[in-house]
Amino acid sequence: MTEETLIILGSGPAGLTAALYAARANLNPLLITGNEFGGQIAITNDVENYPGFDSILGPDLTEKMKVQAEKFGARFAYDLVTEVDFTKGSPFTLKTYSAEYRAKAVIIATGASAKRLGVPGEEEYIGHGVSYCATCDGFFFRDKEVIVVGGGDSALQEGLFLTKYASRVRIVHRRDKLRAEELLKARAKANEKISFVWDTALEEIKGNGVVQEVVAKNLKTGQTEIMKVDGVFVFIGHFPNTQIFEGQLVMDEQKFLVTDKYRQTSVPGVFAAGEVQDPIFKQAVSSAGHGCEAAIAAERWLAERGVE
Repeated sequence: MTEETLIILGSGPAGLTAALYAARANLNPLLITGNEFGGQIAITNDVENYPGFDSILGPDLTEKMKVQAEKFGARFAYDLVTEVDFTKGSPFTLKTYSAEYRAKAVIIATGASAKRLGVPGEEEYIGHGVSYCATCDGFFFRDKEVIVVGGGDSALQEGLFLTKYASRVRIVHRRDKLRAEELLKARAKANEKISFVWDTALEEIKGNGVVQEVVAKNLKTGQTEIMKVDGVFVFIGHFPNTQIFEGQLVMDEQKFLVTDKYRQTSVPGVFAAGEVQDPIFKQAVSSAGHGCEAAIAAERWLAERGVE
C-alpha cells in the first residue's frame, strides 16, 4: 500500500492541468494515466482552438502539458485504476492493475468516451476523416462533403456548425424522425447545406489514407449504397468514464459526476474535473480550467485539515 497526498485519475487536459497546479502547490501529486494517455484530444490531429497555439497536434499538446507538470514535481504512473473505495472517507483506497494506494484527496479526470459506430474502417480513419468533434476538426473540411451520423441534439448542433465550412452536410439517422429539440430541428431543416438520409446506418467506412466513401444500408428496405464523402462525424452520444464510481458518488441521469462550485463530488475530498462532470461544453480548454479549479480546491481542502 503506497501512501499519497493527492492522486489524479486521468491524463487529458483536466488531469494534466490539475497535476500542474497541484505540483506547483507542493502537493507532490501522482497522476495515474489510464489506458490512453492524453484522452480524447490525443486522437485529434490538429488543434487550432487551444489558446497560445496557432496549430498543434493533439498528442504534442498533451505531451507539453505533461512535461510542464513534471517540471514542478508531478509524477506519472502508466496504469489504470480498477477499483476505488470512497465509502470510509479520507484516506481513500484505490487499486490499479499493478499497485494499491491510499490517498488523502483524489481528483477524478477520467473524461468521457464518444460512442463508436463499431463498423469496419472507423478505427483506421480516426484523425483521417473520421471525427467525433466538429468544433475540433470542422475547419479541415472547408468546401468538402461530410456525413454526420446521429439524430439527437449533438448531431444537429455539430451538423449546423459544420455548415460554416463544408459544402454539403448529410445527416444520416437510423430512424425516420429526429430526437433533437424542436428549435434545432427547425434550424437544420431550414439550412440549405443540410440534407437528411433517413432509416439508414453506416456499414463500412472506406478510403485510401483518408476517408473517400461509406457503405450505407437502408434499414427498412435492406438496400445498400455507396456514398462519396470526405469526412464522417459521429455523434451518437458520449458516455462518461464513471463506471467504477457507481454506488459511491452521486451522478446525474447520464452518469456524469455531480460536483459543486468547487468541483467537489458528493464525497468530501474527492473532486472531479473535465468531461467526467461536464456534459455540456466538452472542450479541452474548459476541461483544463476545471482541472485548475479542482487542484486549487483540493489544496485548500487538504490545508484545512493540516495536510501540507
